[in-house]
Amino acid sequence: MRLFTGLSLTYEVRRNIELLYQSLQPLAAVDWTPPGNLHITTKFIGEWPEERLDELKAALRGMAKPAPFPVSIDGFGWFPTPHHPRHLFAAVRAPEGLAALAAATEAAMISRGVAAESKPYRPHVTLAKIKEAKIKDATLDLAPVKQFIAQLPSTDFGRMTVNSFKLYASRNSLYSVLEDYPL
Repeated sequence: MRLFTGLSLTYEVRRNIELLYQSLQPLAAVDWTPPGNLHITTKFIGEWPEERLDELKAALRGMAKPAPFPVSIDGFGWFPTPHHPRHLFAAVRAPEGLAALAAATEAAMISRGVAAESKPYRPHVTLAKIKEAKIKDATLDLAPVKQFIAQLPSTDFGRMTVNSFKLYASRNSLYSVLEDYPL
């Protein structure tokens, strides 16, 4: 099973993104993240044997957790760069609590044999993925998306207080919550 940990978005934040999608989706034929899958990843775990799921859940239950903290979703970005985009994302701004949660989750997973991240943690909400085949397709034009975003009067999707994180399973591009961990 394919697993990751993350933060769910509040209804308000998710709804604000859904409203933006109504304007953005017709502008580019890319893989838009379904609203039900929108989240902030704290640790990508990857493939994990189902028979060891209880071990993983226990490690997440037992790790040190920060106190609840605020998060704001505001702004846009492109991974790896705007000139060679593979992902469009909404930026996440958070105090040290989110970085502490990501670091604690990373340490708990490394102790269970999960590979360490090769890049620094950069919280975000993935809005769209641009597959390699689409990038090579000369007909894919992201300029209308970039222009629309540049003309928005506000890029603030909202704020929320994080009181827990979740263990998610990814099956057939649909995410389901396996367990919730209070802070």
